[in-house]
Amino acid sequence: MADFRNGGDRFGRHRVVEPQGSLPQAATKLDNSLPIYENEILIDVGTLNIDSASFRQMREQYKDDPEEIAKQVTENVHKMGKQQNPVTGSGGMLLGKVAKLGPKYTNTLGLKEGDNVCTLVSLTLTPLIIEKITKVHMSEQIDIDGNAVLFDSGVLAKVPNDIDLKVTLALLDVAGAAPQAARLATKGQRILVIGSGKSGILCAAAIRKLFGGDVTIIGSSTRQTSVDKFLETGLLDSAFVANALEPSSMYDKASEATDGKMFDLVINNANVVGTELASVLACRQGGKVYFFNMATNFQKAALGAEGIGMDVEMIIGNGYAPNHANYTLDLYREMPAVKTWFDERFLK
Repeated sequence: MADFRNGGDRFGRHRVVEPQGSLPQAATKLDNSLPIYENEILIDVGTLNIDSASFRQMREQYKDDPEEIAKQVTENVHKMGKQQNPVTGSGGMLLGKVAKLGPKYTNTLGLKEGDNVCTLVSLTLTPLIIEKITKVHMSEQIDIDGNAVLFDSGVLAKVPNDIDLKVTLALLDVAGAAPQAARLATKGQRILVIGSGKSGILCAAAIRKLFGGDVTIIGSSTRQTSVDKFLETGLLDSAFVANALEPSSMYDKASEATDGKMFDLVINNANVVGTELASVLACRQGGKVYFFNMATNFQKAALGAEGIGMDVEMIIGNGYAPNHANYTLDLYREMPAVKTWFDERFLK
């Protein structure tokens, strides 16, 4: 067998099996066969970090049974050549070591074989081979033996030497959230952060670091224990319990927290389907809603806002922002609250 196959499109269109003409993310089946093409990189995968909405859906469907979750992920990859949740449509990202570099791969990071890397593109567009799933962690990480292929257009990051591998994976899984949230915030705003998971913590931290006490940040989550943990970080001015699946409840709690003024910026980090209208109702007329929730239905968001007469700017969360990996890793390095929160959950 030749070391590399000739040709290969930088966007990975040569890996699309069906439907023809689509890009890898939208494809229903990818070619995950080896050897790699001359402009690709081969990664020995150690851990998959499953998207939060996807992992929650599987936990609920299989009642936290790790064997059933492993079977579902294996089936997804067998059927599609990639890890894409058939219910949520979302994927995640991965941690591994560089196994082989194609001679025409644009190696802007100066990678070499053996380097630890995290992909910063979704598993929904990454050709993946799973030989064995070794452990399912309820922290949304799945240890495997396998390989992945990254196209020339794919974005990845070298794993830094000063941060644990699993912590790095957790941080980079949502690396786009923090810089984008900070970019949307302005001095003097009332900001609501819905969801107290990884992206919620990082969004609050980025805004607090940038504006200090010149903004009001309020958090919300569905359980009092989650709210208490969020408050313990010191990143919030206050917090309240509200179920984002219940728009009326969210509206009442948001109105109470703001004396009826509502929020200038609402950041939705929930990991469940059906939180669109609650986010819109928590916002003031003319405000902004940022959906960093891969379970968001943007048709429901748009039509829901129309139906209640709300004129808000709705922004789709993007997993990529310029320099987002270093930005997010630096939040961990520089903010003790972020370091403590991630270490408690992922240093195991």
